[in-house]
Amino acid sequence: MTASSPLRVKIFADGADKSTIARYCADSRIAGFTTNPTLMRKAGVTDYEAFAREVVDLVDDRPVSFEVFSDDFAEMERQALHIASWGANVAVKIPITNTRGDSAAPLLRRLSDGGVRVNATAILSVEQVRVAAQALSGTPQGYVSVFAGRIADSGRDPLPLMREALAILAAHPGLELIWASPREVLNIVQADAIGCHVITVTSDLLEKMHLFGKDLAEYSLETVRMFHDDARRAGYFL
Repeated sequence: MTASSPLRVKIFADGADKSTIARYCADSRIAGFTTNPTLMRKAGVTDYEAFAREVVDLVDDRPVSFEVFSDDFAEMERQALHIASWGANVAVKIPITNTRGDSAAPLLRRLSDGGVRVNATAILSVEQVRVAAQALSGTPQGYVSVFAGRIADSGRDPLPLMREALAILAAHPGLELIWASPREVLNIVQADAIGCHVITVTSDLLEKMHLFGKDLAEYSLETVRMFHDDARRAGYFL
């Protein structure tokens, strides 16, 4: 993989900073956008709808996902329908369960049957992939977001699960698998290698993609120079 090599996996920029989103709108590598309430809170967003509508205007016709935030399924449904009304390119993130662990499958089915583009999110197991795929079966376009980074955080290799998820979704051509919450640039290469449809990438990882294929001897020399220069600037002596 080099910086100029074409990727099969689609990159969705993940974040909630409007200036960064606007900058990535001009980046041909970015096929879509995602955000969530946690990212929005960290970015200082106080008016959810005002922020979201501005983002919809920024991204033009590229897909963008916004998440419901109620814990009640009836209210989730109301929020989902409202969010979906913001644009034909909007997908609505629905967590696979509520905070009590109750399955969102019936809601996923109702929304999908009603024409809402759904992004089933917060998925961390093969069984949850099966539940989402079955609930969204027949949808013309939807997403199943597996949090591979959180799986890795637990000390487990996410690749076997992601491969199995792809096999499950193969029977549902309208659904795309999202590799969510990557932890390093290598995850982009891994997602591409297994044929994952989409990977969400935060700005800190996007800024490292120019390192793809970098000569490692040159990179070693740059690292040595960095240590040397930082020690000199700090004025260290023994």
